[in-house]
Amino acid sequence: MAAAVPEGPPPERQRDAERTRAEILDVATREFSDQGYAGARVDEIAAKTSTTKRMIYYYFGSKERLYVAVLERAYTGIRALEQELDVDHLEPREAIRSIAALTFDHHEAHPDFIRLVSIENIHRAEHIATSSILSGLANPALDVLGRILDRGRTAGLFRDDVDALDVHLVISSFCVFRTANRHTFTAIFKRDPLDPQRREHYRELLGDMVVAYLTAS
Repeated sequence: MAAAVPEGPPPERQRDAERTRAEILDVATREFSDQGYAGARVDEIAAKTSTTKRMIYYYFGSKERLYVAVLERAYTGIRALEQELDVDHLEPREAIRSIAALTFDHHEAHPDFIRLVSIENIHRAEHIATSSILSGLANPALDVLGRILDRGRTAGLFRDDVDALDVHLVISSFCVFRTANRHTFTAIFKRDPLDPQRREHYRELLGDMVVAYLTAS
């Protein structure tokens, strides 16, 4: 009887491939967020990794597909954190504050994500629109928000004319603006919205605004 032939690449080779792919995505994230889609060069990304331009195309197929993979990983990161957050045991107002704080912390810690979102909006989301991964990625996070709103309404705390997407928009708007417009805001108003000394003030302000709106009569 012939010996069975193992399927797929050996485990060590698979780990090497995963490490190489992750390294390419790390460098590509910085390049696309710094230079934009048009300005980023695959040659430059290859030069800053331990691989080659040919290998980048082997893994991703094209510059556009590499860029889409960067966007997918960036959005998957925040969506995974949202899904992992356990808020079902919290009182509805505290649950909303927890969601707001998570978004606040993530966006502050990932300025590359904010720049990528801004760049993709310049391109009218034409690249995100090609991704099958991103099309339904936000649904679980909206489901979490929806359950919180339902519990708040049942308890007589929350207004009934606001949906989960409204709340997501308000939270994201504050968190994205604070990072994306940091430099112009500082130049005009002489106050850095990312000043560490005001961090907790802004973090609490966000939660207060969302809860105040949801509980307004």
